[in-house]
Amino acid sequence: MKLYNLKEHAEQVSFGQAVRQGLGRNQGLFFPLELPQLGDIDALLEMDFISRSSKILSAFIGDELGAETVSQMVDTAFQFPAPINKVKDGVYALELFHGPTLAFKDFGGRFMAQSLAAVTDSDGKITILTATSGDTGAAVAHAFYGMDNIKVVILYPKGKISPLQEKMFCTLGKNITTVAVNGTFDDCQALVKQAFDDAELRQEVGLNSANSINISRLMAQICYYFEAVAQLPKAERKEVVISVPSGNFGNLTAGLLAKSLGLPVKRFIAATNVNDTVPRYLQTGDWSPKVTVPTISNAMDVSQPNNWPRIEELCQLKGWGLSELGYGAVTDEQTAETLKQMDAEGYLCEPHGAIAYRILNEQLNEGETGLFLCTAHPAKFKEVVDEILAKDIPLPGPLAKHNAMELLSLERDNDFEAVKAVLRSVQ
Repeated sequence: MKLYNLKEHAEQVSFGQAVRQGLGRNQGLFFPLELPQLGDIDALLEMDFISRSSKILSAFIGDELGAETVSQMVDTAFQFPAPINKVKDGVYALELFHGPTLAFKDFGGRFMAQSLAAVTDSDGKITILTATSGDTGAAVAHAFYGMDNIKVVILYPKGKISPLQEKMFCTLGKNITTVAVNGTFDDCQALVKQAFDDAELRQEVGLNSANSINISRLMAQICYYFEAVAQLPKAERKEVVISVPSGNFGNLTAGLLAKSLGLPVKRFIAATNVNDTVPRYLQTGDWSPKVTVPTISNAMDVSQPNNWPRIEELCQLKGWGLSELGYGAVTDEQTAETLKQMDAEGYLCEPHGAIAYRILNEQLNEGETGLFLCTAHPAKFKEVVDEILAKDIPLPGPLAKHNAMELLSLERDNDFEAVKAVLRSVQ
């Protein structure tokens, strides 16, 4: 498999190189040079989750790693389900929170860990540097926890993720170092990019990233879109509309890649909170990020989504107009209102899923089947959900365990030299 740098097309790398590097020159994202086509989608949808996912990922990387290796990687990474749950007639929730850290990032984080192990020499030095707006941190930390020769440094915006999200990845220690940055998620993401631009630092610490900028994470996410459609009644598979809660836009990128492989999806909807750079761009054609606003759907508090260039590249390659994408932005007040509505309908959700559900309901036409992504367990946002719904959501086992543990985070200003010092200190 060959991938090219979206900013410098002459830079072409193997899957292994892309996984190890994370980013290309000039902070360019890697993208597949060729998009495979999967034959007989109906037969593919009849397969079990592991077998189907192995086939999908082998279509991308099987020639490099071998189908058997890819199958072992998938089997190790995807040890939990991605069920759909009927919320009402014609509308289903894709629940992506049944993994060890109760969020969709478990799929990508665990597959990336397997990918990195498969393409790295045992004596190679690796330092994972990643930014998180909430759930990436936990998924990456747990996926790499205790792995030999791999150090993990996670940056997150201090006070801008939920306390339970913070507890899930800032209590581990060992090879996991977490840094609360006095700034926004976009600041954290910018610090990661600065680190990758520092060639000397990259070489010195063996820098890599586990954000959705890493192609292995993105590819893993393709698989649960196929799993969702496979669980729909066959009569409801022809007019499927999928609403994706969107922050950094990796999830929507993966969905569109699934469609490019042949998954029958009529259209996608990009659902955001008031950090609405993409909805405004789709409406006006003007890319004008604003200052990031904190919301109760904090994992989507992103004003400069990293993955958007991949979406534009894919749409251009496939001849899809960006106008074919649905979109919408939701305020905190509307999110709370929707959570109450969903609770009254008998479905307990959290803010990100509620945003996707609301916009899906606004844009779903007669005869269409709606799917919306539930990206995290409601208990990860216990404070917000409890207050809105006047409930006391019990904590699942993993959350209860980490909630009782001490925070181990460092605190640093939004300063690259401070981050560089942390990266050097953990070696």
